[in-house]
Formats: sequence, structure tokens, C-alpha cells
Amino acid sequence: MEKIMMMASGFAMKDVSSSIPHAELLGVLVTIISVSIALAYHYSKTKPKRCIDPEKFQEFKLVKKTAVSHNVARFRFALPTAKSVLGLPVGNHIVCRGKDAEGQEVTKPYTPITLDSDFGHFELVVKMYPHGRMSHHFREMHEGDSLAVKGPTGRFVYKPGQVRAFGMIAGGSGITPMFQVTRAILENPKDKTNLSLIYANTTFQDILLKEELDGFARKFPSRFNVYYVLSQPPAEGWNGGVGRITKDMIRSYCPAPASDIQVLRCGPSGMNKAMAAHLNELGYTADMQFKF
Repeated sequence: MEKIMMMASGFAMKDVSSSIPHAELLGVLVTIISVSIALAYHYSKTKPKRCIDPEKFQEFKLVKKTAVSHNVARFRFALPTAKSVLGLPVGNHIVCRGKDAEGQEVTKPYTPITLDSDFGHFELVVKMYPHGRMSHHFREMHEGDSLAVKGPTGRFVYKPGQVRAFGMIAGGSGITPMFQVTRAILENPKDKTNLSLIYANTTFQDILLKEELDGFARKFPSRFNVYYVLSQPPAEGWNGGVGRITKDMIRSYCPAPASDIQVLRCGPSGMNKAMAAHLNELGYTADMQFKF
């Protein structure tokens, strides 16, 4: 507000002081400042406010639950108004709270697949494991139920252009932070960062967000590519990787080690450990790696 008033004063004094009597000049200045204050007030009222709090949980109603596969579902939660945004920096995640099969409270971090360009709601794609404690809570949720959420949290915050290229290595539901970052980059016309994703799963049916990822590859063929790896591929017609992600796959599909690239990884703990060893052996320094 103070900055706007100073700019208004400077503008008025510079442009009209030499040709308008002092009394009239004062009136013009007051008018300019009043308009500036009104515009600033309007902007502060219309600018979407963050709906989450890093210190306390807040409830958000489930408005749509869509089965993706036998153990994966897409959950859409309503925000307070149609113009509300979640307020989650790209690369951060939220913490969700629920109850396990024994009725005990449990919390777990999740990364929404929506951005703050999506007004009025946020979405989670959740893989529900048979014995997962938070998985039980999501499995039992019905439309109309509420989910307790707090945030943002996380060590990674993306800034456009911070690297020339990202390599991404994901396994299973570890695709969600990669998808969030990919969306933010490719939907920003000013961001020219290149992206290379290696995505591992057990079966073809386990591949999450495949339609969306393939859509990115078609729309941005020179900036985004995805290489799928399956440990149990279809008997016919599969042209992706087979087995586990190897050093050769990383060498072929990720940007080579350099000071202006970074490799992001997210997946089961065993996979993360193996990928870290591969990256180290290939010459990627600690600064070139990040684990969600």
C-alpha cells in the first residue's frame, strides 16, 4: 500500500506539477492516491487466499471419488469457494489425517495432482495398499465425507528456470510429485525446462495417470518424454522397459550429469536406495539429486 501511494505521488508530481496550480495539484494527487488505495483493496479482496494451514488440520469435503483400478482411486475435494485455491507451492505436499482399521489416528503425506491454477478444488490419486493404515481410511471414504489436511510441507519448492532439465525417476504412486512439477512446467509458456521421466510399475494396469502423461508427450514432444518400465509386462505389444530400472536406462533416458540439471526420484524405499546407488555410479553429485 505504501509503495502504491509513493508511486502515485511521484507520478503526479512529475507529470502535473509544472502546469497545474498548487491547490489543483493537491486535488489531483488526492484523487490518484484514493484510486490507488481502492484498486489495492479490491486486489487484496479478489486475490485467492491459501486454504491450508501448516500448523493445524482443516476439513475438506470429498465431492467425487472415481475408481481408477482395483486399488487406485481419484479423490476430488471441494475448497471453500469456487475461486479458492489450495495454496500449495509446486514441489510441496500436504499431510492428510485419518483412522486405520483399528480406529487409531494416522497421518501421511500426499502430493495433489492439481495446481493453484485449478480453482475451487484439489485432487489426490491414491493407491490403497491392502495393509496400509492410511489406505484403509481412503478406501472407506464416501462422497460427502471430509478429510483433515494441513500444509504446505516439504523441502522442494520449484522455481521456473532453476535448471535446464529435470530427469525424473518414479515408482508406483511416486509419480504424483513428478506429475505436479511436470504440469507446472509445461503449462507455463515462459518455462522452457526439459523433462525426462522413467516410470516403473509392476503391471500395465498399475501405471497411474498414463493418459495424462502420454498427452504431455504428444503435445510437447521436444520437451517431455516418458519411458515406462514394467516388471510384469504384457505378453504382446509392449515396447517399454522390462524388469527394474537399470543404470543403462538412466544413462539413455535422463539428462547427463551437469551443473544445470537435476534428477528427482520418488518411490518405494528399496527402489530409492537402488536408484541413488545407480546415480552415484553414473557421476550425479548430491546437488544433482533430490528425493521426495
